[in-house]
Amino acid sequence: MPDERENSLPVSSSKPPAFCKQQESLFREVINLLEQNRVPFVISGAFALHEHTGIWRDTKDLDLFLPAQEVGHALRILEKDGFKTEILDSVWLAKAKRDGFFVDLITGMSNAVLRVDYSWIRHASRAEVFGMSMRVLAPEELIASKIFVTRRERFDGADICHVIYGTRGKFDWQRLMSLIGDHWQMLFWSLVLYHYVYPANSDYVPKEIWTELVQRFTIELAHPNMGAEFRGSLIDEKMFAIDVAEWGKRNILEECRAKAEMIREENEEAA
Repeated sequence: MPDERENSLPVSSSKPPAFCKQQESLFREVINLLEQNRVPFVISGAFALHEHTGIWRDTKDLDLFLPAQEVGHALRILEKDGFKTEILDSVWLAKAKRDGFFVDLITGMSNAVLRVDYSWIRHASRAEVFGMSMRVLAPEELIASKIFVTRRERFDGADICHVIYGTRGKFDWQRLMSLIGDHWQMLFWSLVLYHYVYPANSDYVPKEIWTELVQRFTIELAHPNMGAEFRGSLIDEKMFAIDVAEWGKRNILEECRAKAEMIREENEEAA
């Protein structure tokens, strides 16, 4: 029998969702408020995906990326405007809610491997959303933000493939490599998936990127680091729970999140 959840999963389409007037007005209000109060942010989520791929998804959320240092200011502004706000996870996520619609204030990835900084805002380009000129997350940061969305219940690999295909790979690949850093295997994995999905368009990934990643991987296979630590919890802490709980593997997720929390506290004290 078909899984009932399949009916609720998003289906890729270029058909724009029917945003109601109340939702559109609320999103405009939030964006204007934050811009007027000089909060540096960039729009991500469904709007960034559409900008770089042409794909639309129905959403009740407005996803905003901003540096962690700016979250407190943004929440205070939204509270004064009648939003109910809360910090769901001090490492990466705060929310504001009003009239059944949500604004997600995102400062990085839930595993704390990637953090939003001011360069993400500077690197954004402006696009028209709801008839307004807004800063929209660049393709490099959009891909980076999806690299670790690899859970059983949600996998953003298709989005990464669509961003590469939709942009024809015309973006700053070295910046993407820098954003991913030591976790380049995750990018390599995504690119192999892209090649499988679009075999006739592998040239949208520059030859030098393929060469560099293949060479890195070949060297690692030839000279394995026997002291390298387990990293499964960065992928999905539930699916790899047995490794940590029963097999004695390192909980690198906990370490990364603890480090991010320490940096956040230090920034708050400095402010």
